[in-house]
Amino acid sequence: MELKDRIEAFSQLGEILRDSLAGIDSTCSQVLNNLIENQHLKNPWFTPVNVRKAIHAISGVLTKENLNKWCSMYPQLEEAGENSRIGVIMAGNIPLVGFHDLLSVLISGNSLIAKTSSKDPDLMPFIASVLFNINPEFRANLHFSDKLTGFDKIIATGSDNSSRYFEYYFGKYPCIIRKNRNSVGIISGNETDEDLKALGDDVFSYFGLGCRNISKLYVPVGYDFNHLVESWSGYSNLVRHHKYANNLDFSKAVYLVNRDKFTDAGFVLLKESPALLSPVAVVYFEFYASLPGLEKVLEPDKEKIQLICGKNHTPFGKAQSPSLWDYSDGTDTMAFLLKKKS
Repeated sequence: MELKDRIEAFSQLGEILRDSLAGIDSTCSQVLNNLIENQHLKNPWFTPVNVRKAIHAISGVLTKENLNKWCSMYPQLEEAGENSRIGVIMAGNIPLVGFHDLLSVLISGNSLIAKTSSKDPDLMPFIASVLFNINPEFRANLHFSDKLTGFDKIIATGSDNSSRYFEYYFGKYPCIIRKNRNSVGIISGNETDEDLKALGDDVFSYFGLGCRNISKLYVPVGYDFNHLVESWSGYSNLVRHHKYANNLDFSKAVYLVNRDKFTDAGFVLLKESPALLSPVAVVYFEFYASLPGLEKVLEPDKEKIQLICGKNHTPFGKAQSPSLWDYSDGTDTMAFLLKKKS
């Protein structure tokens, strides 16, 4: 299959997903919407809103223009290179979080052996079935397996704990092993209401479970959080979700018992902390005196930070809208996949 055929297939996938979400493609739409409505029965975090949001984000970037722009960054894609078998261990913290790896492997002309997360077992096989209908040649290059064998390279995504396991078992192979990453937001104090509402989406989408979700804020000394909390009021209904509410209650109880200082906004807790990763329903914050000084503070943690939102960084509201060439952990997945076997 030539590159132009692979690009055409994925652009068609984007169109089909967009039409299905809009109810235009009736056959695919019915199957997809059944999946969307029922994922929460297997994983309570995968609410219909969150699953639909993830599919909408994926379908939005799968345009011929985006795919051509991305692939043009790698001239070697036009060459008939060797076909490597790529094992991919996918995470399941948010819906379809492993899709970019699937896309990267197949668009590069390699074969994929994928192990889906037990938290997200259905959505990726559905995407594969749509691809097979678009171009049956993908059937020979895309397989799902509970046990990865016979691969040439591997991509594994997990926590800091699981990464040690991955490094032990897969370190002898060419590999990308991803660990915990978190995202942070920098507030200048001059944000508009719209800026702060957009920041709320970066914080609360997918219940804050993604590595691109903002889990910590850096705010100017003396910052008044009242305006921020008011701007986030549209997310107050999150407490109706039982798992989110349980996390909120648990953290609140711990802070009360420990006599920790925190702000209870009713649907989120704000707590000063030097840590980057906050629990679900909690946003950590830290004060800064100057932006240049803050940049120096962030420098030692750059390997733990997925992205920074704020002025001169990723705009608020765009944390969950990466381009095809925005790679997890800053590691160029496509370059890794195209590197010839030694």
